[in-house]
Amino acid sequence: MQRGEGGTMPRLPSRLGVAGCGGDDPQSLVRQIDEAASVAELAALAARVDALVALLHGEGLKIERIAQRVGELNARLFKRLWSMAAPPELVAHSCLVVMGSEGRGEQLLKTDQDNALLLRDGFECPGLDGIAAQFSAGLAELGYPPCPGLIMLTNPLWRQPLAAFEATLRDWVYGAQPEGPMHLAIFVDSLAVAGDGTLLAQARDHLDRILDRADVFFARFAGAIDLFDPHPSWWHRLIARDDDETLDLKKLGTFPIVHGVRALALQQRLRVNGTRERMALLVEQKQIDPGLARDVLDALHFLMSLKLSCQLRQKQAGQLPDNRVRPSEIGSLERDTLRSALGIVRRFRGEIHQRFRLDAL
Repeated sequence: MQRGEGGTMPRLPSRLGVAGCGGDDPQSLVRQIDEAASVAELAALAARVDALVALLHGEGLKIERIAQRVGELNARLFKRLWSMAAPPELVAHSCLVVMGSEGRGEQLLKTDQDNALLLRDGFECPGLDGIAAQFSAGLAELGYPPCPGLIMLTNPLWRQPLAAFEATLRDWVYGAQPEGPMHLAIFVDSLAVAGDGTLLAQARDHLDRILDRADVFFARFAGAIDLFDPHPSWWHRLIARDDDETLDLKKLGTFPIVHGVRALALQQRLRVNGTRERMALLVEQKQIDPGLARDVLDALHFLMSLKLSCQLRQKQAGQLPDNRVRPSEIGSLERDTLRSALGIVRRFRGEIHQRFRLDAL
């Protein structure tokens, strides 16, 4: 679901702001972000967004509602930071895009930078390399570390004029590069946060026109669901109370769900980003069983909530948050629910394998 830059957010009870965010509710944070005069001010506000996440999670707000609020605030942070780094003419002739969980509206605590810049054909911007580096450094100051895979503005691959990027999309669809399908998957989650959003819309139109109708392309794309093969002993780890080996909630759970739904949505040319919104349209178009869709979304939201709880505990302990959980650190009820959720993920993976005939690859 696209988030409008001028949209309003429902006001939260004032006690939420007073309890943990210096008197700020989301609407107050929006105003302060839009009025911030320096990267340092934005960094302080970004930290308050994290505090708001912890507060709302502690209050029991549904994880998808927290993600929605975070996405709206983060989009404002990106837009304001970009206005500080980029001259007005660059902003007007380009489209700043976020991708990954940020693009899907499913990010909670900050993750690696995943962004791109589409430029209007024929527009030249002297010093663009330096502007991209300044923006990336600003994001790092806000708490977004550089992407290990270099999926960000400092990489020329993700900073191209529209026509050149359309050629890149064609190469990702028809080329033999092994990273092509995954790069395409990253782009499919794109969300415009600043500049001329029609540039992103044109790139998506181009992708829809060139998509191979043959089953082999979609099988290759959907095959990334097996990018992280489950460790054969993961089920045992959930049962054995004395086993303290970690489980990666992203690799085992959220990624297979997100990518499987993304593959189905791309096949149907759906132009929404969020997993929940994609699933709703897939059900409406009778592309997936409503019961399985409900179970998969329940599993996704449980996994997101469990991951956030673990990450908040890690932060409180002075550790760097990650996607891992130790079975010994969660209670019996959560462990049972986790086992059920991962069982649903396994069933959904089987559905994707069957739908795209992945076993024939």
